[in-house]
Amino acid sequence: MFIHYVRDMKSWILFFVLSLGLADMLIWLDPGIDAKFASVLYFNLLLIVILVLFIVWRYRVEMKFTKKLVMLAEEQTKDWQEALPETDFLRDEMVKEVLQQAEMEFSSELAAIRKDRVIEGDYTAAWVHEVKTPLTAMKLTMDAHRENPVIRKIETEWLRVHLLIDQQLYISRLPTLEADYVLEKADLRQLATAEVRELATWCMEKNIAVELEGEGLDVVTDVKWSRFIIRQLLTNALKYSPEGGTIFISMHVTGVGNAILTIKDEGPGIEPHDVPRIFDKGFTGGTGRLHNAATGLGLYLAQTVAEKIGIQLTVQSEVGKGTIVGMTFSIENEFDKTRIRSGDV
Repeated sequence: MFIHYVRDMKSWILFFVLSLGLADMLIWLDPGIDAKFASVLYFNLLLIVILVLFIVWRYRVEMKFTKKLVMLAEEQTKDWQEALPETDFLRDEMVKEVLQQAEMEFSSELAAIRKDRVIEGDYTAAWVHEVKTPLTAMKLTMDAHRENPVIRKIETEWLRVHLLIDQQLYISRLPTLEADYVLEKADLRQLATAEVRELATWCMEKNIAVELEGEGLDVVTDVKWSRFIIRQLLTNALKYSPEGGTIFISMHVTGVGNAILTIKDEGPGIEPHDVPRIFDKGFTGGTGRLHNAATGLGLYLAQTVAEKIGIQLTVQSEVGKGTIVGMTFSIENEFDKTRIRSGDV
């Protein structure tokens, strides 16, 4: 930072050097001034030392405000505008006023954006609940005429619509996930079984078997959001599983005590160069484009929620041999630690 300060002061330093050179020239050319070369050299060196000391002193004084700003930026505090340092110079005061004004405008715009998002989220949630009413009525009608093969076909399409609407509801709740986050003990096998039941109609349509392996494992998590992740992973497995295939769901504990739920399908698999990008928003990959089944949202949403609630998602895939997606639980985030220590769980 000192080098940058010296560069900023180069015009003043150049002025001093030129003035000193002009004074030396006058001493040299004026016959009325009798000065020895050693005395002039000593005088020049003395002035240069004084200049260096002056620059160091001014650097410490003038850059005090800037240094505190840099430290404040590195700390990344939320209420940084209240922690702005005091100023000693007019230019620093002007900088401080500009920062405060910018913060006020930014806060105002951010508040407006948040308000719009809340309104949009409330509207979406209300719309979803309104749509669910006729869907529920349709479900009751289908249950009453289940023996009709046409109804069974319609039920599969109804399930897909239901899943899409439910997904939209969760999307609208994502910005406020922390407020909707409830830690509790849950049986991992029961979580998976509940989602398999939800997708049973789809499984029967494609004649896909679901095998659960492993005993139930207790995990501490948010049941609703964990089921949402499982649902996205199962839906993805169903999309790409061939008719008559099998989806394997297993549960086990790692050597470090983390519970893992894995979902394995017998689909076409994922190209190696696509695997690192499958959780990116909007990414469908070669397999998704080939089957025209991917929206690029399911796995993205699963990963987004997983990061927020402390679940790690992993993917292993081999072309032609299917895909294995793992959910690793008991990875505590800061929110988990706070809730557990306070005795809420």
